[in-house]
Amino acid sequence: MVCLVTRLAQDLIRIPSISPNDLGCQDILIQRLMNIGFTIKQINYDDTRNFWAFHGTGKTLTFAGHTDVVPAGDRSKWFSDPFDPWVKNGILFGRGASDMKGALSAMIIAAECFIQKFPDHKGRLSFLITSDEESSAINGTIKVVEYLLLNNEKIDYCIVGEPSSTKIVGDVIKNGRRGSITANLTIYGVQGHIAYPELADNPIHRGLPILIKILSMKLDNGNSFFSPTSVNIANIHAGENISNVIPGSLFVQFNFRFSTEISIKTIKSKVQNILEEEKINYSIKWLFSGNPFITKKGILINEVIKCILQFNVKKPILSTSGGTSDGRFIAMMKSEIIELGLLNNTIHKINESVKISDLQKLSLMYQNIMHRLLI
Repeated sequence: MVCLVTRLAQDLIRIPSISPNDLGCQDILIQRLMNIGFTIKQINYDDTRNFWAFHGTGKTLTFAGHTDVVPAGDRSKWFSDPFDPWVKNGILFGRGASDMKGALSAMIIAAECFIQKFPDHKGRLSFLITSDEESSAINGTIKVVEYLLLNNEKIDYCIVGEPSSTKIVGDVIKNGRRGSITANLTIYGVQGHIAYPELADNPIHRGLPILIKILSMKLDNGNSFFSPTSVNIANIHAGENISNVIPGSLFVQFNFRFSTEISIKTIKSKVQNILEEEKINYSIKWLFSGNPFITKKGILINEVIKCILQFNVKKPILSTSGGTSDGRFIAMMKSEIIELGLLNNTIHKINESVKISDLQKLSLMYQNIMHRLLI
């Protein structure tokens, strides 16, 4: 199995599928799934490729993932070409090795082994794959979910192959994610000469106390699944790097990662109240990424924990930390969803890598989960 998973991962890494461009990764996956009897439905939108594949009927276990990757960055800092995968000391290097072409390979090989052993398994094994997870996510998983809902399809259990592990494969299960919303705030002033401030209106001076108030807001206390809602400034800009000009506007971008204890409406209202109290000239644009979701202990989590305990000594930790994932879209189907994947210590970094032994271990875990839920 080591050779099979590694070889497929290398084939996928060789394709520079920078989001949202798939460039043929899904053709490889589709052909392999067709070879073992899967029905394929391609659901492509604009420059994004998606597919839904299934084998069998009944309660559905879905493996979800993405073929797109982030840019390689400064290629001169890589040990070798990031899209020419290489192995050294049992470690596979290349862009997408851990996020998430390695996990995709583990899924496919697990499915091939499982179908070979149990061609008449009960239930339905399926795949939901997109090429638009690392970029806008507007034409990817959400479009497949909309198609499935329109056709009265159901996903009972879903495993997203995002790199969820920290020290060993399977030590962390993500059973939910916080919601995310971004505010693009512009505070307007009056541009002028910095030596004559009385003839201008400095938006930075007006804006700083407002930003302190926004950052100091008490939004909620979190709960047993989520930490308290947080707000952080992502970008701030004013002026044109000229020391003698008071700028005419201040732009600030801040992001809220929120729990199930608060609504988007409440977040917006609290920010709006602060802005209105200050009686300033401003504009604000809100960008919504996704609501929080949680999967409580049930069949999926219980069986996955049992599976992991066959490979690891310690019981996995349930966590909702980290950024958003496409699980937020699949949650619209009222599915039980978890994320279980490779280590996340090199994702999006120069010299992204994964241990070959971890690829094998993850594939065996996936196969074990298929067996538990479909046999």
